[in-house]
Amino acid sequence: MDATETHNVSQWTKDTWCNYDQELVGEEPILIRVEGHPYSVVMRTPGDEIFHAAGFCLTEGLIEKKEDLVTIGYCNDIHDNAVDVSLHPKRVKQVGALLKKQGFISQTSCGICGKEMIDDIRKIVTPTTDQTKISADQVVQCIDKLGQFQDLFKKTHASHAAMLLDSQLEVLSMAEDVGRHNALDKAIGKALMHLKLSKAKIAVLSSRISYEMLQKAGRACIPIVIGISRPTALAVKLGRELNMTIVSVGKSSDLRVYCGKNRLES
Repeated sequence: MDATETHNVSQWTKDTWCNYDQELVGEEPILIRVEGHPYSVVMRTPGDEIFHAAGFCLTEGLIEKKEDLVTIGYCNDIHDNAVDVSLHPKRVKQVGALLKKQGFISQTSCGICGKEMIDDIRKIVTPTTDQTKISADQVVQCIDKLGQFQDLFKKTHASHAAMLLDSQLEVLSMAEDVGRHNALDKAIGKALMHLKLSKAKIAVLSSRISYEMLQKAGRACIPIVIGISRPTALAVKLGRELNMTIVSVGKSSDLRVYCGKNRLES
């Protein structure tokens, strides 16, 4: 499957119709099976399925590190629309309660759908003690870097992106997807599987900073989250609880810091 599909479009301009082919962002379901049982069905853009599943397992609290995974790969019978995950026996015992939960469908527009309680999320995230600092100019540089890597968005104007960087603004991983939650899970999964996640200090998002997006960054131990859009009130409350820094960047490169201003240098 491809990340984009070409469809014919009819356009009305100045009393005239014209037809042309346009690339549209792809969207397909992916089944994530854990320990042989369906855990979640996620609508996503095809590509990076293994990284997506790995990042999802981390941000959901099923794993803490790469070593918690025994195997992760495509299902033989469904191929790239399903990923099988098996955990280390010790980890299976630790997350038994999570594994017993009924699987849920996570829509591209709302990754928190299907969760029983917001408190369930809080239980798997702990406050950060990381003291990484970043300047205002570097925040803007991060947004600029994100735009440079958004090839899918340039083709379709319909995808989200997430990028992870280290304290020197070196890009560790980058992902695009029709779903903002999926993009972040994929970026986290790439860094996790390549053993770079411990270096990640900054997450840059093309979307609004929602509660669950911040929770995912918190699970990955990333202290600074930068977004093009403003955060939700609930995200800011969680950010304060977790000692994280939330920054949004306006069109004129003005910054708004909602919590964790101590990490921003003038």
